Amino acid sequence: MVALDPRAPLVIDTRDLGRRPGAMRTFDVLAPAPAGLGNDVIGVPQGAELAGRLQCESVVEGVWMSGTVHAPVRGECVRCLDPIDTERDFDLQEMFLYQDTHPDDVEAARLQDTLLDLEPTLRDAIVLALPLQPLCREDCPGLCPECGVRLADDPDHRHERTDPRWSALAELLNDEER
Repeated sequence: MVALDPRAPLVIDTRDLGRRPGAMRTFDVLAPAPAGLGNDVIGVPQGAELAGRLQCESVVEGVWMSGTVHAPVRGECVRCLDPIDTERDFDLQEMFLYQDTHPDDVEAARLQDTLLDLEPTLRDAIVLALPLQPLCREDCPGLCPECGVRLADDPDHRHERTDPRWSALAELLNDEER
């Protein structure tokens, strides 16, 4: 386990809470976004400003953290490939266990001494909240599969297609017209 730096922007020192259940403190977070907050088509850009307010409450087994983080979201529509540029609020909730609590629970988020690391919780909350197939708008018609024209710009766009099974008859019709 890597030791946490108490000066890191996504590390919170809960020392003021002690191990007194019911003790509560509010923290304002203003930090650059780490890499990898998203998927291949949408996410929070690395270095973008994350701003939020978190509440930490001391409980018997550790520290319960909850709050909201506001972040810019960038990506592209999976139908028309237009850019998506918006901002969203992400809800965070996590129980950080003390080191000596439930030692058999290896998956649990843990405090390191009095420090908690927000990055894994932030990553889980943002990645799970983002759509796997983002759209610029709910009724986006996408692109023409034949020529790539944006169907939103030309809603009456069509291609004349002849069923290949009728191609011999179409050639006869073309011969008669000549």
